[in-house]
Amino acid sequence: MYTSTWKKYLPVIKLLLKKSATAEQSFKLNRIDFEKNNRNRKPACSFNIGLTKGKFNVLTQSAPAKDLVEVLMQDEGAKTLLRANQYNISLDSDLVLKIKDTTPVLEAAAPGEEEKTEGAE
Repeated sequence: MYTSTWKKYLPVIKLLLKKSATAEQSFKLNRIDFEKNNRNRKPACSFNIGLTKGKFNVLTQSAPAKDLVEVLMQDEGAKTLLRANQYNISLDSDLVLKIKDTTPVLEAAAPGEEEKTEGAE
């Protein structure tokens, strides 16, 4: 139902996925794009999706969420990003799409720890 709408926004979403590595990204979507695919005057399009290593957990079941994941997984560039990282993607009732990279940051070993292991050999 919303596949054509998500395909329209796919280039922006992929850019937001890349930029989310540094900070949470948000983008206001056009309400008309969602209304033309729905008979309701104000369609309920809010959702929250968790994506980990290309596997998704739809926290809020909705047609727009399922269609978004389907469109993202059909695009090779988006699929590569989704498999490499963890994301939280949400859409609120004001149609603001938010993308946050939730990939855990691996902490580097402290400089003192490296010296201890080198001297132990």
